[in-house]
Amino acid sequence: MNPKQIIGEKAAEYVKDGMIVGLGTGSTAYWAIRKIGELVRNGLQIKGVPTSKSTEKLAFAENIPLVEIADLDHIDITIDGADEFDPRKNVIKGGGGALLREKIIASLTDFYIIIADASKSSGTLGTYPVPVEVTPFAWQVTGRQLGKLGCRVSARMDQAQLFITDNKNYILDCHFDRIEHPEELAVQINRIPGVVENGLFLNMARLLITTNEKGEIVIFE
Repeated sequence: MNPKQIIGEKAAEYVKDGMIVGLGTGSTAYWAIRKIGELVRNGLQIKGVPTSKSTEKLAFAENIPLVEIADLDHIDITIDGADEFDPRKNVIKGGGGALLREKIIASLTDFYIIIADASKSSGTLGTYPVPVEVTPFAWQVTGRQLGKLGCRVSARMDQAQLFITDNKNYILDCHFDRIEHPEELAVQINRIPGVVENGLFLNMARLLITTNEKGEIVIFE
């Protein structure tokens, strides 16, 4: 069994009867959703809230009942992946392009679980670029403003075209060497006109499930 599957299936153990469950996006969240689907087929009663269109398709395939987020004022538990995490359980997300929906769902979640294998671990955030979702209008201007924060900005592409999110926006990947003050940076990014949301998920995770160099489960609380 690969580490992503081990981690995803471990996270699924926290899902209980009657919960509203945020379903994350990405290669590790995939395994959590597959396990939750198995539990549903064995009698678990839950309702899921997908963080992306791709996750919605997977949930349908697994016969997980879904509910519209517009009808909710809270979510009991969300299980989602990360592109990088630090020892404080701060993470960078958005490599799959779903960061806006992921953050909206995270903001409603009572118990937020991040799942990521050991390769995503970093002493200080910044190894992975910070994805920033921006409006298509004047996105080049927004990009230049982001660059003034001390990063190299690259527009995310989908083959020869600009990548388009589920919300019909673009993503600018902001490459920083080290992010010493992520809370301050998140505020600075969101102050720039044209920015919809950034991929810094800070002080949100109640639990982080990962593996060590031996492939054993490690849980940060």
